[in-house]
Formats: sequence, structure tokens, C-alpha cells
Amino acid sequence: MARGHPPVLKKYGQHFLNDKKILSAIVDALSPTPTDTVVEVGPGRGSLTDILVERSGRVIGVEIDRALAEQLGKKYAERSNVQIVQGDVLETDLHALAGADFLLIGNVPYYITTPIVFKALEPPIPRRSVFLVQREVAERMAAKADTDAYGALSVNVAAVANVDHVMNVPAGAFQPPPKVESAVVRLTPREVPLVKLESLAPFRAFVQAVFGLRRKQMLRVLRTVKGLSPEQAASLLQRADIEPSARPEVLSAETFARLFGFLSA
Repeated sequence: MARGHPPVLKKYGQHFLNDKKILSAIVDALSPTPTDTVVEVGPGRGSLTDILVERSGRVIGVEIDRALAEQLGKKYAERSNVQIVQGDVLETDLHALAGADFLLIGNVPYYITTPIVFKALEPPIPRRSVFLVQREVAERMAAKADTDAYGALSVNVAAVANVDHVMNVPAGAFQPPPKVESAVVRLTPREVPLVKLESLAPFRAFVQAVFGLRRKQMLRVLRTVKGLSPEQAASLLQRADIEPSARPEVLSAETFARLFGFLSA
């Protein structure tokens, strides 16, 4: 136990950020106001929470580590605007906790980054989300078509939100330091998603399947993924204004959404 804190649990991928300047910059990226409700994913020892409670109207921390949740509950017992919930954020009903209008922030465990990001892009979608993630994941989230980092994650995030790569964070800023560099990303929901929210799950599955064949041409990809004949695949690609010889990595999120729309019609 370090400085009165519960022991670090590797099974939860715990790396605690202690640099006050970086912590403040992360909260700046979220820009909470005294009228905002903020949900914090994995508040840990409360370093980020300490700043949030001074700048937000209400803070709800969802912490999976029972010992840390208990410690946080005691730490903020006198703060009426702070609620600590012990549980897994992936199994937590954020709408029931925070209502329909809230902000989301967190130092996200690397091993479950994608599921947490996807949860943040499902109704109720936070008005703004800021995550501290592995730098490689941040680059993939923000990548544009026809670049090395572009892939299924890039498309699935872009279908619902705009991504800002806010800043990089060195491993030395954490205790214990992770083996990789980190980065801060901000997600702002699109006014109009490229895909209907009720169709997100099948769209994600389709995009994932397509990028599983990222080196193949789209004519072959559609035939394989959807079991189409050459004629059917060629017709769909023509309607979606996609060259049959194009590969998945050159198609924008908008193009993926257009193709998915024709496939779902």
C-alpha cells in the first residue's frame, strides 16, 4: 500500500497519473462548468476528481476497484456534489446515474479502451468525452482514410463523433509507469451521425469484417463478407460510388456509411 492507498491491481490495468499540470490540461479539454454533470471512469485515487469537483456542478465516479471506491467515498463524504459508485462502467446504466445531459472523462484502462469508447458513443451519448488512452489507440481513433493508422476503430468512431488528439502524455507521468506512451483524446458527437444510432451494432460488425480483409479489393471483400455474387457486389459498389478495385483503407467513414445504407436497404 503506497502512501495509504490500496495496492495497485494489475488485473484492472491501473496506472495513476499524478502530474498536476497534465491533470489540469485534461480537465481543460473537457471544459466542465458549474452547471455540468460529469461522469468519471475509474477515478482511482481521486487526482482528476479533485480538479473536477471544483469546476463541475456534479461529479459521479464509477470505480471498479472496491477498496479504492471505499476510500474515495470517505474522501468525498462531505462533498454533496460527489457520488462514488463501485462497479464496472461497462455494466453501469449511465443514463440512470447522470440523466440525458452529461460529460464523460477518464483515464481508461488500456485493455478495455475500445469497449469504453464504444459505450460513450451509444445513447445517451455524452455531450463531450475526454479519455486518456494508449497513444497508438488515440492515433487510430483520429486517423483519416488512406493513412497507416486508419482502420475499423477510426471509421466506427468517426461515424458518430469528431475526434481531437489533444496532447501526448509520457509514461513517466504515471505511477507505476506503463510500457507505452499515452495521449488525450476528445470526442464530440456529430450533430447528425453518419449511421442511425439503432444501427450502430451491425455497422460496427460490418466495418470490422471489411477491415479483416483490408488488403483485398472491395469487390472481393463484399463477396466474402456478404456472400454476394460478382454482379451483385459490382452493382452495390457502383451505387455507392466505390471503385471495385479500391481497398478498405482508402474509404472514408462517409463512404462506409453510404455503402452500409445500400446493403441495409
